Amino acid sequence: MIARGEIVENELATKVIGTCIEVHKLLGPGLLESAYQEVLFYKLKKAGLAVIKEKPMPLVVEEVKLEVGYRIDLLVENKLVVEVKAVEAINDVHLAQTLTYLKLGNYKLGLLVNFNVSLMKNGIRRIIN
Repeated sequence: MIARGEIVENELATKVIGTCIEVHKLLGPGLLESAYQEVLFYKLKKAGLAVIKEKPMPLVVEEVKLEVGYRIDLLVENKLVVEVKAVEAINDVHLAQTLTYLKLGNYKLGLLVNFNVSLMKNGIRRIIN
């Protein structure tokens, strides 16, 4: 049985993936990560979604919050982590980074999105915590 929270996250992921495809068609591959992040942020906000850009993620050790510079690229509706990349290829470090954000924030679903691809569907990975 699917919990209501999962349905909401999956619906959000579907909307975000559609918006990523729209941004990729608009800009194409080859730009800096920051350009894709800004345009995606703008488009998601314009679509009426609550989006936080560069959300700080403290590391908690023995009940002490440590600000160590972790930042989620985009957090959509306080549920979906979106990690934006513009790299030659997604590797294990990128997957680990996204999974770390999911664990630190206790989020269930993340999207690792690489805009430096010729076909956007090949640049999207769903990460589940």
